[in-house]
Amino acid sequence: MQFSDAMGRMSGEGAFEVLAKCKQMEAEGRKIIHLQIGEPDFDTPKNICEAAIKAINSGNTHYSSSGGIFEARKTAAEYMAQTRNIDIGPEHVIIMPGVKPLIFTAMMATVNPGDEVIVPNPGYPTYESVSNFIGAKPVPMHLREEKDFRFITDELKELVNHKTSLLVINSPQNPTGGVLTKEDLQTIYELAEEYDFWILSDEIYSKIIYDAPFESIGSIPGALKRSILIDGMSKTYAMTGWRLGFAVVPEDMAERLIMFAINNFSCTNTFAQAGIVEGLTGPQDDVDKMMAQFRRRREAIVNGLNAIEGVSCLMPQGAFYAFPNITETGLSSQILADKLLDECGVACLAGTCFGEYGEGYLRFSYANSVENIQEALRLMDELLVKERA
Repeated sequence: MQFSDAMGRMSGEGAFEVLAKCKQMEAEGRKIIHLQIGEPDFDTPKNICEAAIKAINSGNTHYSSSGGIFEARKTAAEYMAQTRNIDIGPEHVIIMPGVKPLIFTAMMATVNPGDEVIVPNPGYPTYESVSNFIGAKPVPMHLREEKDFRFITDELKELVNHKTSLLVINSPQNPTGGVLTKEDLQTIYELAEEYDFWILSDEIYSKIIYDAPFESIGSIPGALKRSILIDGMSKTYAMTGWRLGFAVVPEDMAERLIMFAINNFSCTNTFAQAGIVEGLTGPQDDVDKMMAQFRRRREAIVNGLNAIEGVSCLMPQGAFYAFPNITETGLSSQILADKLLDECGVACLAGTCFGEYGEGYLRFSYANSVENIQEALRLMDELLVKERA
């Protein structure tokens, strides 16, 4: 049977591939320390769960507007307006079942075959995969460790041209934990104005930031008219399985994204959208507790990695990932990641899961207990001692 050429251009995601292998190993009796998947290890706050259960019991189990229930769109608009200092209403917000559909549809709405899409590298693999699927050319923007994994504006200026239709930013960033500054964002907006391209800003980790205030491209005067701001409930509220993402877009873009929704999934889970309203307006105590744990884990994993011979790691400024440099071990990223899983039962991701410039790095998700993190690092140290012997 034949399949479309486009399907051959789409790639998978390393985190889910490694997770599947881990589940098989656990089924065979192996103990695995999971540091590979980008998922908070906390339960969804009870008040959010109760809001969704109430919605089910109230009969909210039917179709809704393809752009999202009005109350949820209004709540998300108010939240984004407050946290990004922007003037928007519900008509600028689209709700979809997770951030990935928003990324996919936004790229489909702005990019033509043959266009160029600038993507962070190392970066979240969906950006490059969807660019390839569309038939566009993904252009990697090398995020360098010596620059704290930020965009280097002089290098960016060399990449931008009149074929550029979209530039993707992700701050705080997966996998590096890097964070863009207001000055970085100002430069990006000025280039977008000069070359007339869209900016897709994946801001799913906006609340998981440590040492500096979160900055959004939407806050740059004038940038909102050519920006797509994406956020959601998965990370901040430990709601990965709920599949709830929302985007702020210009009104004419909203119409196009709704058309994609109509033709793809009709509408987002109706009663789950009650979780947006309760999550964004309800008590934030559980979020504060989660962030306190992430701070402890960040210190533990970075200090522990830097104590291992041949390994060095910057302190991530956001998200919940450590991205250590392992070049001095003499092992490639994939070989070391495989050895850690197969020989130690420690699951992480090779930096190359996030693009060619991820070689020489590993990604560890510190969405796990301090005790498990410390045990994983002990096993990693023992492995590398054996490798040097």
